Amino acid sequence: ALKLRKKRFEKGSINFDKHEVKFHLTEEGEPTGVYFKTSKDANKLIEEFMLLANKTVAEHIERLSSKEKKHFVYRIHDKPDPTKLHNLADFVKRFGYQINTSNKDKIAKSLNSMIEDAKDKPHKSLIEVLAVRSMAKAIYSSLNIGHYGLAFEHYSHFTSPIRRYPDMIAHRLLFDYMHGGKSEQQSQLEKQCDHCSDMEQRAVQAERSSIKYKQVEFMQKHLGEIFQGIVSGVTHWGLYVEIEENGCEGMVSLQSLDDDYYVFDDKEMAIIGHRTGRKIQLGDEVKVQVAAANLIKKQLDFELIQ
Repeated sequence: ALKLRKKRFEKGSINFDKHEVKFHLTEEGEPTGVYFKTSKDANKLIEEFMLLANKTVAEHIERLSSKEKKHFVYRIHDKPDPTKLHNLADFVKRFGYQINTSNKDKIAKSLNSMIEDAKDKPHKSLIEVLAVRSMAKAIYSSLNIGHYGLAFEHYSHFTSPIRRYPDMIAHRLLFDYMHGGKSEQQSQLEKQCDHCSDMEQRAVQAERSSIKYKQVEFMQKHLGEIFQGIVSGVTHWGLYVEIEENGCEGMVSLQSLDDDYYVFDDKEMAIIGHRTGRKIQLGDEVKVQVAAANLIKKQLDFELIQ
C-alpha cells in the first residue's frame, strides 16, 4: 500500500485529505462535542487497495474493448478550470505558497506541497476547501477521459455495491462482458450515469445540511462565548467565520460592524472600512462571539470581537 501510494503521488495524484466533522451524541442524538475524523494508516491501506480494484476493473474493460467496444460506467475527473486555478494561486500567495500552473505534474506537486505544509496551521481547512473548489467535480460517465485528481487513465467505482448504485452497474456489466455479452447501449448507460451523478450531489447536500444542523444545535449551548476563528467567506452582506476548534461556521453581518462603514471588494475578497481603511479578508484570523443560533434555518450569527 505504501509503494502504491508513493507511486500514485509521483504520477501526479493530488492528496486531498479533508477532515470529516463528527459528533459525540447522547442516546437521544443530542450533540455533546465536535471532533475531526482523521485518516490513519489502516484507512490509507484500505483506500489504496480499493483504488487498485477500481482501476484494475476499468483497465480490464479497456482490454476487452480492444476486440469489440464495451461501453462501461467510469468515474471521471476533468482537468481544473484555468481561471479558478490562477485565482487560487493568487490567493494563497498571502500565506507564502506558490502554485506552478505550467503543467499537470507541477500543478499536482505544488498543490500537494501546499496541503502538506498547511496541515498543522489555522488556515488548513480554508486552503483545502479552496483547493477542492478550484478542481472540477468528479462524475459518472460512459465516456472515459481519465481521473485527473488520482492521475489514473482508467478508473471506475466497483468496490461499494452495497451503498453506491454505479458500483452495481459496474458489477453487472463486468460479469456480462466476461461471459461474452454484447456491449450495453451507450445512450442508455449515459442516462444512468447522469442520474447517478445527480443523486450523488443530492446526497452530498443532504449530508452537509445534517452536519450544519448538528453544529448549530451544538453551538446553542455556547451563546455569548468567544472563539478564535478564520474568515472562510466574504460577501456583500457579511463575513463567514469558521471556528478553529470545532469547524462550526457562522456569519458576521456587515450591519453589526459599527466602527466603520465597510465596502465589499471582490478582487481582494475582503471588506474595507470607508473611513479607517481597515481590511478584513479571506483567511484572516479573528475572534468572534456567538450571538444567535437558529436551528430551523441552520444559521449561526457571530459578532466580531477583534
